[in-house]
Amino acid sequence: MRILIDECLDWRLSRALTEHYCVSVQQMNWGGLTNGMLLQKAQTEFDIFLTGDTNLSFQQNLTRFNIGVIILKARSTRLVHTAKLMPRVKTLLKSIKAGQVIHVGPRE
Repeated sequence: MRILIDECLDWRLSRALTEHYCVSVQQMNWGGLTNGMLLQKAQTEFDIFLTGDTNLSFQQNLTRFNIGVIILKARSTRLVHTAKLMPRVKTLLKSIKAGQVIHVGPRE
């Protein structure tokens, strides 16, 4: 899978996804793009958009983009909190489809 990591997340999350091609928004030089423009560009080069922006699904109609979106719902977007969700993300990557939006939070 080709995964784009949003600028609100730490790029080091890619270390938990080594079997996939992962780059950050910053590495693509796409920092500062609006969410709509970012998703429009991302869908042409990536399979998955990984973000910590829990408001994204309220701001955009995510199903209109040809990219799967995984939204991390951690205590914060700091690596110490989001890294704990990576085992669940890895499992989801096996079945997520383009246009699908999945929220991943800590188990309760």
